[in-house]
Amino acid sequence: MIRFMTRMAGDPNWPGGAGRMLGAAWQRTADLLWPPVCGACEAPTTAHGQLCSECWDRVRFIGAPQCAACGLPFPHELGKGALCGGCARARPRIDRARAAFVYDEASKPMILAFKHGDRSDLLPALVGHLLRPGRVLLEDADLIVPVPLHWRRMLRRRFNQSALLANGLAARTGVPSWPDLLVRVKPTRTQGGLGRQGRIRNVAGAFRVRERHLVAVAGKRVLLIDDVATTGATLDAAARALLKAGAAAVDALTIARVIGPSI
Repeated sequence: MIRFMTRMAGDPNWPGGAGRMLGAAWQRTADLLWPPVCGACEAPTTAHGQLCSECWDRVRFIGAPQCAACGLPFPHELGKGALCGGCARARPRIDRARAAFVYDEASKPMILAFKHGDRSDLLPALVGHLLRPGRVLLEDADLIVPVPLHWRRMLRRRFNQSALLANGLAARTGVPSWPDLLVRVKPTRTQGGLGRQGRIRNVAGAFRVRERHLVAVAGKRVLLIDDVATTGATLDAAARALLKAGAAAVDALTIARVIGPSI
């Protein structure tokens, strides 16, 4: 309850006037009852949802220069529109994929805390981090669509972290979020521990666009949201379903990505 109220107090949709006063009062109370700690190591911080200075220095942000398609960072500038080797050989279904951080031992604790550790107070900061690499994608997007969970996993986890991120981005940008546009029709096993081909097979045919949303997605540029891109198999399977339903193009935005083969 404390973390939920803390997140709501920092939500840009929190009502004005008395609502802002209530939010500020709650924030002060929450700071006393539950002092803010680092999203990665839980060292004391000055605000909820932030990283301490040591963890901030360790996190590797992703930015230009990078592959124009999958967003793989380059060691030096290769020119506008340059592609990495993987994307040059076979252009991905996803037009442009971007991520805020490299997924490594520095960023992993924060992401796992948000995903599995009930750290919903991290949401405003994570949305802020997504706005940096996602600025151009969001400017071009007609719809924001989170990668859905299968209903069985949703019952166990109680929330979809990708939907929280998508709704947070919608609140900050005005681009509509459609959390129920995609449905996960296949109860896939977790992708952890699977190789690239295993991940591709695991999510093949796992998604479809709900029939009532086929008109809404037709001809639109869709921005897919997920927490981490590893091989990109999940994002690719979701993009396949969107393109099959008539989407004009699909981009993808994640908190972090594994630096490895092209996604």
